[in-house]
Amino acid sequence: MNQSKNRKTVLMICVVAVMAALVAVGSKVPDIQIPSPLGTNRFHLGNVMCALSGLLLGPWWGALAAGLGSAIFDLFDPLRIMEAPITFLTKGVYGLVAGAVFFKVFKGKSNYVNEAVASALAALSYIVLYLAKSFFYNGLLLKGLSADAAWLAVLERVPVSAFNGIVAVIFAPILGVALHKALKAAHLDSAMAGT
Repeated sequence: MNQSKNRKTVLMICVVAVMAALVAVGSKVPDIQIPSPLGTNRFHLGNVMCALSGLLLGPWWGALAAGLGSAIFDLFDPLRIMEAPITFLTKGVYGLVAGAVFFKVFKGKSNYVNEAVASALAALSYIVLYLAKSFFYNGLLLKGLSADAAWLAVLERVPVSAFNGIVAVIFAPILGVALHKALKAAHLDSAMAGT
């Protein structure tokens, strides 16, 4: 029994490492910079991978993969390196919510609707946290903006944040359903089921 549990833990650590790498790469691809008066906004596929982490690995392992991959991305960008701990937490919530909703509410029943709902709630949770961070940390603390200017900076980030979230809601479930089928065919679905 103990050997089986250890084997499952090793498997999950390996899969978390792979998903964290996919999150980090997805955060760089395609990395389209959208200029704005108060800085830049980015379109990328990292949110798709964060949601997918939760859908495949469950809430805790998914949170770890999403948070680690996103923090690693920040560590390799001199402009974002100081935000890596915050990113670890906020993107970790992305994987946590996706996994919790999918495995706890929908009991891991893989279909596009269930995975899309889980991804949508995860995206919404992350966007709220990201915009709060943009207001308090980036706007008030780092840039020393007034509250009104900080709110304007937050409003400027809403369209790109929403677009990145919508892309994740569309594509994470497509990948999730396909990978759940593949895991089931390989008899690995029970080894990774919502732990």
